[in-house]
Amino acid sequence: MSPLGIPGPREAESDGPQDGEGPGSSAAAHERASRGAEQGRRLRVLAVTNIYPTPERPALGTFVEQQIKGLRAIGLEVEVEFVDRAGRGMGVYRDAGARARRRAREIGADLVHVMYGGILADEVTREVTDRPRLVSFCGSDLLGELLSGWWRRVVSGLGVRASHRAARRADGIIVKSRNLRDALPTGLGTKPVVILPNGVDLARFSPLDRATCRESLGWSASSFHVLFPFNTGDRRKRPWLAQAAIDRVRERGVAAELHPLRDVPHERVPVWINACDAVLLTSLHEGSPNVVKEALACDVAVVSLDVGDVRERLEGIAGCYLATPDPGELAGCLQRVHEGPGRVQARARMADFSIDRVAARLERVYRDVLARTARRSPVGGGA
Repeated sequence: MSPLGIPGPREAESDGPQDGEGPGSSAAAHERASRGAEQGRRLRVLAVTNIYPTPERPALGTFVEQQIKGLRAIGLEVEVEFVDRAGRGMGVYRDAGARARRRAREIGADLVHVMYGGILADEVTREVTDRPRLVSFCGSDLLGELLSGWWRRVVSGLGVRASHRAARRADGIIVKSRNLRDALPTGLGTKPVVILPNGVDLARFSPLDRATCRESLGWSASSFHVLFPFNTGDRRKRPWLAQAAIDRVRERGVAAELHPLRDVPHERVPVWINACDAVLLTSLHEGSPNVVKEALACDVAVVSLDVGDVRERLEGIAGCYLATPDPGELAGCLQRVHEGPGRVQARARMADFSIDRVAARLERVYRDVLARTARRSPVGGGA
């Protein structure tokens, strides 16, 4: 158990199909990229993603939606190519790369940003060769799904290999945390690899009156409420471990309740976070879980395993704790939160992760990739 009062490793974040003469050619795309990077004009980006909120799945890919909103807010022109894997199945990938290539040409995109790895990134980086390609890796696309059933383990293993191919083709790579950078394949050469977590909408995620939030959700005013992020139902979140920790807390005489955060529209998530005394994270692995940053922006305590970039986010914040995957130790941390002052002082630390600041850093990544690719010809890498 660690109260995180000691310094931890700092995160290395960055601030920083025919060739011819037609508008869709490699030469024309190369010229556009060069002009855009050098003249500082508004960039036009095609964002390709297979995770994006829909009415059926309002919690899916909200961090992608927020990133796109942030880029648009600072003046970039961003078009979204949504590949609905969850709704249409694996077959949707069959022509995803070709569709991205056509869409990029139609809108005159300066670059294509694939906002998740796996098969989608593999297909898009293979098909799009006439303009720069950037890929963001977020977690399971590089780490796999080791706790899922045998079929998901096989599929996720194929996805990891596809991510490796996409990483080698890409002109630029973004990862959300150090452990994802370490999971990248060899053979990337000198291409830029940037650690850049997703941003948080600080206007939406802010401290709210806890009693009012609980009343709106119909929760007991006197119980100790713990939020468990489980939006996709992914077994790597280890709900059984979270429940075991809560059971141990109850054995210690605390009236604890566990609330899985699942299928909650993003605009309602701040109410759920503020209604709770703590957010509990028991995942096998993570990248940069947004729920941790969102909780801290609301001054809500976090109890977590040492996964992804959570150590960096919690470093030095009194009332937040890291633990090993032991129910008793997790319960001890939760009990310390229960006995604590009720709120942590963390919101000021999240200023660097506002969606506008992260969007500005991402724009600098785009311009760096454009400048690098403009210095060589043809634009794009090999397979």
